[in-house]
Amino acid sequence: MLAFIIRRVLQSILVLLIVGLTAFSMFRFVGDPIDNMLGQERTAADIERLREQLGLDQAFPVQYYKFLTEAAQGNFGVSYRQGRPVAEILLERAPATLELAAVSGILAIAFGIAFGVFTAIRRNGVLANAIMSASLIGVSLPTFLIGILLIYIFSVELGWLPSFGRGETVQIGNWSTGLLTATGLKALVLPSITLGLYQMTLIMRLVRSEMLEVLRQDYIRFARARGLRDRVINFRHALKNTMVPVITVIGLQVGAIIAFAIITETVFQWPGVGLLFINAVQFVDIPVMAAYLMLISVMFVGINLIVDILYFFIDPRLRVDRAGGH
Repeated sequence: MLAFIIRRVLQSILVLLIVGLTAFSMFRFVGDPIDNMLGQERTAADIERLREQLGLDQAFPVQYYKFLTEAAQGNFGVSYRQGRPVAEILLERAPATLELAAVSGILAIAFGIAFGVFTAIRRNGVLANAIMSASLIGVSLPTFLIGILLIYIFSVELGWLPSFGRGETVQIGNWSTGLLTATGLKALVLPSITLGLYQMTLIMRLVRSEMLEVLRQDYIRFARARGLRDRVINFRHALKNTMVPVITVIGLQVGAIIAFAIITETVFQWPGVGLLFINAVQFVDIPVMAAYLMLISVMFVGINLIVDILYFFIDPRLRVDRAGGH
């Protein structure tokens, strides 16, 4: 078990190094931040002085090494646009993104599993077929289009929910939350549905497919022959075995929710790190862009590592294979 975890950790570190190198290399081609930071009356001396202050006059390997060593200590430099530490800016924006991702993830997982189980058990029912047909919307339509449609229906036409912003927030220590105010909860509805709809439909269709496969197994038929109740068969035996492959996908989708929040935050002008990244791209704010991509990478790698470890405990076949030396 320890060797398995160590190997996964080493693989995760290698992935982070590659992602960091790729991201840092790409930023050399998105533009020169000096052009945005200095006015039209800048001189060559001003340009050279600022380039030296930012460390942009150094060789690429030196810049990359300094970026990695500083990032490992939680220091991502100073924003070229705001002139403030990037870590401080990210801490201000992180609560909005994390709350949006958490609510979207809970909705996606809860409704995805519930609808998947229901459509598998009642696969020939009218309601189950209607749910499957409606799920095509979440799979087919892009996220930004779903958000625009929701804004048009519930904000423009009905006027029930706000179309942008986070609403009123409450400060609890260093954490700002909109979950404790009425306007904050209303502002969260449309973005969370938009962000979680695709993941919900994906989880639902996967759960349905896996559960239908499990229900065809011989041990399920044997359980029915023994006279066990359908509820016991469906939820104690079938669902437990269905969740083994689904857990991996759910873990990946949780990471995808945080990564794809950038689109939802742009549509709804949600003040999170995704919108911060879009603004950073427009201004060529390299420290902010690098910090954002590294944080997303750490989240993805961390989630995958947790999923691998959970998978090891849930699926007994992996433990048997490790014990047998395969």
